[in-house]
Amino acid sequence: MQTNTERNIFDDLKLIAKGKIREIYDLEDKLLFYVSDRISAFDVIMNEVVDGKGKVLNLFSEYWFERTQNIIPNHFISSDIETYPEKCSKYSEQLVGRSMLVKKCKPLPVEFVVRGYIAGSGWKEYQNTGKICGNIIPKGLENYSKLDKPIFTPATKATDGHDENIDFASTCRIIGEDIAIKLRDISFKLFDYGTKELQKFGIILADTKFEFGVDQEGKLTLIDEVMTPDSSRFWNKDGYNAGQTPENYDKQILRDYLDSLDWNKTPPPPKLPQEIIHKTIAKYQELYKLLSTKNTNN
Repeated sequence: MQTNTERNIFDDLKLIAKGKIREIYDLEDKLLFYVSDRISAFDVIMNEVVDGKGKVLNLFSEYWFERTQNIIPNHFISSDIETYPEKCSKYSEQLVGRSMLVKKCKPLPVEFVVRGYIAGSGWKEYQNTGKICGNIIPKGLENYSKLDKPIFTPATKATDGHDENIDFASTCRIIGEDIAIKLRDISFKLFDYGTKELQKFGIILADTKFEFGVDQEGKLTLIDEVMTPDSSRFWNKDGYNAGQTPENYDKQILRDYLDSLDWNKTPPPPKLPQEIIHKTIAKYQELYKLLSTKNTNN
């Protein structure tokens, strides 16, 4: 079984940040994003890796970066390793299919989450308070219920430990009211676009998170990943019913398995069975194949 390691696999490149899944290298005038096969749940990185996951995530982000440029500029430059700087050439085998060159941006310290349905931490908060991140939700809804309209549920970005859900007022205090309002509205537009596109393929976009930064010219920019199975909940529209666990195309398989264990959702993580790993990557690949095949045929 392949396991997660913490070493820098590109010794000649300057590693400037290492997230749960992505690693960022400084190439002077631009950045190199490398997407690993690591997988996390409840903000904890698992010990095992999911073979091929990084390549699928890279494909998803590129897919959406190309299709949302009219809503907001993004940091994507290229995923063709032939266009990478010479210093990257010795690592071509590791980089191909799971990396991209991106513009340098200063990330904003808030995750912009949009929910069209109640699930996950939103469901738990709703049960306890009747609200989700300050949004008052109608009474009597079930788990997985569709909301009357999407809601904005931001979160702080934790480098260690769990991200924390916050309300819009807190977002304004952190990044400024004008920017918060503008990016909230852009997040809704991105979510609406993704929702309508995925509906064509029989897929429900239940929720997703966006991240933004400021580029070197001072422009707000969409960064990191976009509407991937790591950052979103995707459900099969066929057979969907509120109150019943939907068929998903994301890492809910992993979350459900971990929820079945006596684990407090803090490191160290439990050992993952190969069956869970295989089912997870199969769902990621199934959804991307669906999107790419239907777009090729259209």
